[in-house]
Amino acid sequence: MTQIRSTSSAASGGRAADPVHAWDAHNERLTGYLEGQDFESMDALPVLRWATDTFEADRIVLNTSFQYSGVAMIHMAVEAGLRLRFATIDTLRLHPETYAFLREVEDRYGIDIEVQRPDTDQLQGMVRRFGEYLFFDSKTLQEYCCQIRKVKPNEQLLMTVDCWVSGMRRDQSDHRRDTPKAMTVGEYGSRRQILKLNPMVDWGEDRLLSYIEDNNIPRHPLYDQGFKSIGCFICSTPVSDNEDQRAGRWR
Repeated sequence: MTQIRSTSSAASGGRAADPVHAWDAHNERLTGYLEGQDFESMDALPVLRWATDTFEADRIVLNTSFQYSGVAMIHMAVEAGLRLRFATIDTLRLHPETYAFLREVEDRYGIDIEVQRPDTDQLQGMVRRFGEYLFFDSKTLQEYCCQIRKVKPNEQLLMTVDCWVSGMRRDQSDHRRDTPKAMTVGEYGSRRQILKLNPMVDWGEDRLLSYIEDNNIPRHPLYDQGFKSIGCFICSTPVSDNEDQRAGRWR
């Protein structure tokens, strides 16, 4: 089980550790879903449809940074009339093109995308201690900045759902090559788990781009500038054709 780590009271809402058996029935139900469904044999739309048939609309979130697979699944869900939440993490350092594209996607599909931002006190404390551009000083501080700006806001978002839909794909990097289509993830300090679904995890880039072109799905403009992975404007850069899609992160 992958762990979502959350140690501060701001990130956990001040919640104490759960009683030992508080979430057993909930977690067993999620395990039952994993054992009862052959998710690996299901394509993306059936996975999304299963999720919306299984969970209440306000307990499912499709969280996207507006890369190919996330926007493609927004299109897929809206076209199929599926009810779920859409969200993004605003690190407060995104490319200007990303903020504009967010509005474009909302307008195109007639949806509201929730925007989750860093905790103000945590962010200000980090800047006071290490400076505005701490990520240039060391890999450790780079990862700490990412924790404050992206990971912890994502944790906050996930505390409000039972099912998290992600656009992760196996072909994005060697690290993701064995990612399952369905898995449970849990919070540090809590026994509560949520179901994480990666409906397009087995889609290759060629299939994904064909789907986008065939359905006239909007593309993030940074792709035309050589980006293959989109994050903060300082920590994501264009990549060459022979590099992993995520090679442009943190270099």
